[in-house]
Amino acid sequence: MIDKATAEHYSWGDQCDGWYLLNRQDLLIIHEKMPANTAERRHYHEQSRQFFFVLSGQLDMELAGQTHRLQPQQGLEIPPNIPHQARNTSQHAVEFLVISHPSTRGDRNDLPVLN
Repeated sequence: MIDKATAEHYSWGDQCDGWYLLNRQDLLIIHEKMPANTAERRHYHEQSRQFFFVLSGQLDMELAGQTHRLQPQQGLEIPPNIPHQARNTSQHAVEFLVISHPSTRGDRNDLPVLN
């Protein structure tokens, strides 16, 4: 059993939080929280396929130059080798799950941010 209250926590980006719910080489499940007006670095993964699923708030996901606005209970698949960037352009925090197969460890290639 896993509980977010006792899951391994880490900080990333500009005051963003993550909790490892499952951390295996073949499968990674993370609960993430992004405060208002924050963004991750644009990047892609060569091997990992990801699925982002919004729990609360609103998440803007740029995927290969097109922005998708995800509301609670909506998700988006990110295939390998597709540039993407999660952004919270709202005035409220967003919380979401990121499911990656296989793990993204050592499989991230950062890119410049699109204007």
